[in-house]
Amino acid sequence: MTRDNTPLCIGGSPVDAWLRARVPALSQSVVDRLLTELPVYATLPPEEVTGDIADIVQRTLRLLADVLQRRGPAHDHELVRQRESAAQRAEEGVPLDAILSAYQIGTAMGWEEISAEARPADFADAQEVLRHLFGLQRQLVAAVSAAYLEARQVLDVQEHAPRHALLAALLAGDPLEHIARRTGLRPAPRYVAMTLHVAPHPDEDSPGPRSRIAARRKIRRLQTALNGFAGEPALTALDAGGGTALLPVVEEPAWAALCGLIARTETAVGAPVTAAAAGAAPEGLPAAVAQTADIVELVRRTDRPPGLYRLADVLLDYQLSRPSEALTGLAELLGPLAGRPELLHTLETYLARDLDRRGTAAALHVHPNTVDYRIRRIALLTGLHPTTPADARRLSAALVARRTLRA
Repeated sequence: MTRDNTPLCIGGSPVDAWLRARVPALSQSVVDRLLTELPVYATLPPEEVTGDIADIVQRTLRLLADVLQRRGPAHDHELVRQRESAAQRAEEGVPLDAILSAYQIGTAMGWEEISAEARPADFADAQEVLRHLFGLQRQLVAAVSAAYLEARQVLDVQEHAPRHALLAALLAGDPLEHIARRTGLRPAPRYVAMTLHVAPHPDEDSPGPRSRIAARRKIRRLQTALNGFAGEPALTALDAGGGTALLPVVEEPAWAALCGLIARTETAVGAPVTAAAAGAAPEGLPAAVAQTADIVELVRRTDRPPGLYRLADVLLDYQLSRPSEALTGLAELLGPLAGRPELLHTLETYLARDLDRRGTAAALHVHPNTVDYRIRRIALLTGLHPTTPADARRLSAALVARRTLRA
């Protein structure tokens, strides 16, 4: 197909030549409007605004003139400076939405200038000008976004590498003086060590790329929620299922504040979160992280609800999960109930509901009299009566020992 080389005309003049003649004045108008409508540009050094920013505006307007002259899209090499400028803005911390808004403002002002003198007879040419204008804008958005995101990815790796090294050194128990010298970062006075388990988001069950996108989004939101607690980045090793986090603090935060953090995290990621927390000085972090990991495992194994836990919340389970000859003896207290799953389930439910027979009956969907009958059978078979505080404690410990041995 042969391209039409007839100039596009509006108001009796070739659009490309008309636009080139107005590039200097129009560029200044665009820069002035950027400074007015996009506050982030007003924070840049004046010499950068009058230098690089003004140069990119002029280059882009001239590129538009070239596109209109050839009546075809921009070539890849013609977008090099726009890509370089986007990468530089990324290094300066200018948000991507501000950069794309700047290009949109320039495009809109260019069209306003071009179409100002349009007449009814110019309709066909004006339509084609608008088509090329939108085409160039699409190319610019794609090129600028890709360059910006690539630069940000490199910067993020550079910024995160020292923190990852600090996390690894703290978890390995390295001497503090070695850590500071090797990573260039000084550990905080204290940390809140957290182990987190995050349930799958419904979108992660979707087929194809949607599942991967949902997982990455969950990790990003999880990281953001943790960073917001201490006002500075948390040290984290996270994946879609959770992970480890060290929250830098000056002093031990209130437990209610940590519970609030987990509640906000659940809302942010859109999935239940089970977590354990323990405060520690830098040298105590290896033990604290090991403990919180054990607590999360215990909580999940014993079917407790999601939320934040500490050692005091699972003290009996935690202690009985340690290697001990007493475990077997405790578990054997329930030996007479072997092969009677309805009695074991009733006992677990009865003890979990603080010996409430009606609550137990409702949970099991049976009549309270059935609960009474089963409790009597348990007492008869084991010699321990679940309704008495002393025997209830022994039976509760026996259930924990049984779960631990089975696990």
